[in-house]
Amino acid sequence: MDFFSALSTYSFLQNAVVAALLAALSCGISGTFVHINRITFIAGGIAHAVLGGVGAAVFFGFSPFAGAIVTALIFAVLLGIIRLKATQHEDTVIGAMWACGMSAGIIFIYLTPGYAVNLNNYLFGNILLVSKSDITALSVLAALVILVSALFFRQFKAVSFDEENAELHGVKASLVYILMLSVIALTVVVLMKVVGLILVIAFMTLPAATSAVFCRKVGAIIVLSIILSFVFSMSGLFVSYTWNLPTGAVITLVSGAVYAASLVFSKIKG
Repeated sequence: MDFFSALSTYSFLQNAVVAALLAALSCGISGTFVHINRITFIAGGIAHAVLGGVGAAVFFGFSPFAGAIVTALIFAVLLGIIRLKATQHEDTVIGAMWACGMSAGIIFIYLTPGYAVNLNNYLFGNILLVSKSDITALSVLAALVILVSALFFRQFKAVSFDEENAELHGVKASLVYILMLSVIALTVVVLMKVVGLILVIAFMTLPAATSAVFCRKVGAIIVLSIILSFVFSMSGLFVSYTWNLPTGAVITLVSGAVYAASLVFSKIKG
């Protein structure tokens, strides 16, 4: 059965499309601010540390999804404070938290008695396994990302481009910056279901980086990034279903290929 016939027949593919749309909405917004603030390393630290929360939740009998949300928000605050306050060795501290978070998650999962968990589902994602309950949770997270970003859009832009000037105009730059990282953290949890924690940072940044080649205004970058994120996800779904390949990896490769092509195009056009 071809992909489009299967899409009208199987609910798991329909769930995957909805998850791709929710991920695109979150990714297009958060990825834009990751790109313009050049905080890929911090976003990566949040993404990889989330595995620690997943493992701890599994070990203590809680929902892995809830553990991921709590851990993502905690690390967003911690990494935000480190970014704002650290005067030296900032990258070393973030790298240590990144590695220790993943290591703790693996150990917790390994020590969990009688619980056979597939680490690949968290590390590399599997959008084809998204359930109706997952869709509900992802919808809530995506709505939070959209709502907070809409309410604080001007503040996020001000802090991203000129933090000192924002402070002079009454913006509490430190709090706004940490709130922005919290939005990024929620997006990480959404993308965990789509491409996994290993590939989440690539998928979060590549659509925004591609959009920035063609757009200059932040709003335009966000809109184009949302469109590209959804197109990349659907392309990955189509290819992975047709040739039985890992969906998250295919989505990331499609994103990377289009980004490379956009750079070549921009060079040719001067």
